[in-house]
Amino acid sequence: MLDLQHGSPFLKSPKIEAGTDYALSEGSRIVIVTAGVRQREGESRLSLVERNVNIFKGIIPNIVKYSPQCTLLIVSNPVDILTYVSWKLSGFPKNRVIGSGTNLDSMRFRVLLAQKLGLSPESVYGFIIGEHGDSSVPVWSGVNVAGVNLREVNPAIGTEGDTEEFGKLHTDVVNSFFSSVLYSAYEIIRLKGYTSWAIGLSIASLTYTLLNNTNKIHAISTLIQGHHGIEEEVFLSLPCVMADNGVTHIVNQPLTQEEIEKLKKSAQAISETQRNLKL
Repeated sequence: MLDLQHGSPFLKSPKIEAGTDYALSEGSRIVIVTAGVRQREGESRLSLVERNVNIFKGIIPNIVKYSPQCTLLIVSNPVDILTYVSWKLSGFPKNRVIGSGTNLDSMRFRVLLAQKLGLSPESVYGFIIGEHGDSSVPVWSGVNVAGVNLREVNPAIGTEGDTEEFGKLHTDVVNSFFSSVLYSAYEIIRLKGYTSWAIGLSIASLTYTLLNNTNKIHAISTLIQGHHGIEEEVFLSLPCVMADNGVTHIVNQPLTQEEIEKLKKSAQAISETQRNLKL
């Protein structure tokens, strides 16, 4: 708290408090949950679930008690399952329980695409959807630069038959280091022990959208039952319009059948894990 307070003059002097009493959060418009046990080197996000569910059983009811009208923004991993857990424990409507999802994954994806194409990341458009983790789905069918769909230029983009090897970019987003400067989540965890700066900036962006009612589209974890033929009651990432009351719309992307099948597989894996949870 002291460290943040000393830096507050650089940020228009926001009020900064700290404590263990949940009453300090009373009346919040947004509550961001980052609590949880740290991901170990080589550990998948899904293996964290049981340890973190027990922590959330103590956190979420207290948040609801003091801020019953807030929007919950869940960052802790495995974020998709813990967003579902938060929804169940809070009793909030689905639009007010949001997971950070693949917002950062999508940004990493765009950075890598931009590096490969020699462009600014702001000029490259593409989404990672599904699980924030190993089964995430790159939407190659929608990647574009200035409206030019890259699949029309290179029909094999993202496939094993792609001579330009764009498919490696998704692997790099999830699992391995991809340049002398930038590293994916697992590589950062190996080197540093945790990720912080990029996810912090990602959450700041989501918070700005919520507080300022901008209707900006982010890839965030939301209840996707009924979308793309998914029957399971799961939270996964899709592009969503966000405003001051949370998620207002889910963007219905035209996905290929292969992308839909991968998304369904991700939903089934998440659902199977959720069935074993004791809430």
